[in-house]
Amino acid sequence: MAQFKRTLVTTALPYANGPVHLGHLAGVYLPADIYVRHKRLKGEEVLHIGGSDEHGVPITITAEKEGISPRDVVDRYHRMNLEAFLKCGISFDCYGRTSSELHHETAQEFFLELERKGIFNRRTEKLFYDAEGGRFLSDRYVSGTCPICGSTEASGDQCEQCGTHLSPMELINPKSKISNATPELRDTLHWYFPLGRYQAELERFVNSHEDDWRPNVLNYTRTWLKGGLNDRAITRDLNWGIKVPLGEAEAVGKVLYVWFDAVLGYISFTRQWAEEQGDRDLWRHWWQDPETRLVQFIGKDNVVFHTLMLPAILMAWNEGREDGIYNLADNVPASEFMNFEGRKFSKSRNYAVYLGEFLQKFPADTLRYSIAMNYPENKDTDFSWTDFQNRTNGELADTLGNFIKRSIDFTNSRFGGEVPHSCTVQEWEGLGIDWYATQSQLDQAYEGFHFREAATIAMDIARAANRFLTSAEPWKAIKTDPEAAGRTMALSLNLCHALSIALYPVIPETCDRIHRMLGFKGGVDGLVRKCEPILKTLLEPALPMGHKLSPESEILFRKIEDQEIQPELQKIEQLVREAEAREAGAIEVKMEFKPAIGFDDFQKVDLRVATVRAAEKVKKASKLLKLQVQVGSTQRQVLAGVAEHYSPEEMVGKNVLLVANLAPRTIRGEISEGMLLAVEGEGGRLFMVEPQGAKINGQSVQ
Repeated sequence: MAQFKRTLVTTALPYANGPVHLGHLAGVYLPADIYVRHKRLKGEEVLHIGGSDEHGVPITITAEKEGISPRDVVDRYHRMNLEAFLKCGISFDCYGRTSSELHHETAQEFFLELERKGIFNRRTEKLFYDAEGGRFLSDRYVSGTCPICGSTEASGDQCEQCGTHLSPMELINPKSKISNATPELRDTLHWYFPLGRYQAELERFVNSHEDDWRPNVLNYTRTWLKGGLNDRAITRDLNWGIKVPLGEAEAVGKVLYVWFDAVLGYISFTRQWAEEQGDRDLWRHWWQDPETRLVQFIGKDNVVFHTLMLPAILMAWNEGREDGIYNLADNVPASEFMNFEGRKFSKSRNYAVYLGEFLQKFPADTLRYSIAMNYPENKDTDFSWTDFQNRTNGELADTLGNFIKRSIDFTNSRFGGEVPHSCTVQEWEGLGIDWYATQSQLDQAYEGFHFREAATIAMDIARAANRFLTSAEPWKAIKTDPEAAGRTMALSLNLCHALSIALYPVIPETCDRIHRMLGFKGGVDGLVRKCEPILKTLLEPALPMGHKLSPESEILFRKIEDQEIQPELQKIEQLVREAEAREAGAIEVKMEFKPAIGFDDFQKVDLRVATVRAAEKVKKASKLLKLQVQVGSTQRQVLAGVAEHYSPEEMVGKNVLLVANLAPRTIRGEISEGMLLAVEGEGGRLFMVEPQGAKINGQSVQ
């Protein structure tokens, strides 16, 4: 592998039309973060870039389903997913948005440069048009019967039932998802990128990485190359996206195809980061300096966009240039899939564990460790609640957490909270751990993207540490040989420090806590952000005699009880039943409703339009907001369980539907005089029912 001075790491951009789930985390974002954190441990210069893909048909479909604008959709899910990533410890240097002005500028700049060079082809073709809706239909706006498996729910891009990639023209009995009418074929003009023009250059590029790219990456890519690369449309007839920057009449109403615009997000987000650093040209340091290595983490379903399409776009840009030449990816470590209790994650069928929901129940590091130990490196793996519980209780709580707490507590109680002995290198090497080999193995595993192996090597240090402490029995030795007990504890404390370094890429928040318990300020993260090469501290004892520990210790991991995962297992059973019902042809899963009521009962409910005048969080109640709402000339206080879905600032000024004649209740010591109406969407997300154009005059909503 060539030698580089720095590394740029990018992660695939999730669509901002729904919450990210554990499959996304396992395949892309956690492995990238582990890799970046290891680089920082070594003191290397590394930049971590991610962001949201906010254009394309999935966004507009979600918006139309919910009756809101595409901007509302992307604003909501960009914020939701970024919050979940940060809570999970994913350490982006920049998490951008493809709807940003800077990204639009970047993508249009690429389009215009390639248009100027005459690279694009223009083609008039027949596409489905919905006469009732008055618009051309992109593939996902067309549904019909799959010609392969006969499923009547296939979309124009893919059949979810059998997984076959389709085009709208292949569907039997096609229907518009907008009007349910049968669409007609009409002529429309589009711009095409000549991917085949770069086939030979792309083959040379791919072959140059034959020894270092994963087999799945090479196989997917070569399958496309073997079939021959064809022209690929880069424009679409949509009203949401980056407008084609030409003044021609034919360009009106057309936007850049999301596959072309999204991959350029890595560049625009790096430009955004550079501007935030106060140096507009700093991004070139990361994209156009040949001594920068580009590593792009993706899932296997995104391989060709990063091994063929983005490289071809950059090749087209680089053509004929002497400067401003972009680097191509040096590695594209695509993962396989992580399934969920034996089945593939599916947002469309709500068969998933969503990251944000998971982190409301369990600590991030327990999830990071479980996924790292089950990383789908070269084959699909499976997330199960039982495995997660067993790893948390056995490896994190019993092996790691127990050793750390025993070591610090015993030192605090019997040695005044100070390292009682000066450990020699000979004593350190006499623990039975080959530290040079361990450091080398860790480095090779992380650098080779073998994250399960790296996590195992680090946890083996904890196992060896437990064996050492248990065998030495300092709680007995202190009665007859205090000096021997002191040597044992000094070595144990240095093992605690070594673990805080070795496990940092996988469980960073826990390692920061260990570091602080050992008496350091700022944790490991504070050191690596200074580009200090602290991985090498494994090679010898790091804590001198007399080093002062924190006077307080803490339990690093609490054990997960059976009753905590029982509801999750029951939820899985329900999801499986629904999936089996669909597969058996029972498309509509029976819903259970509450007992019927008469119209007279319904008339008793007094619904009013209200305006939220003020909002604040309720202390010690993570789900509640205290709202002051205006109903006509009357103001009321309402407690609403929406704090996980709306901030107080987002609620102020909203028009809401209020059940005005609900008897007052006392909740958390506060009076609630009514109830707001909301609906539950995908992933458990709550959406307020917001009357459109209603007059706030105290009149009942009819």
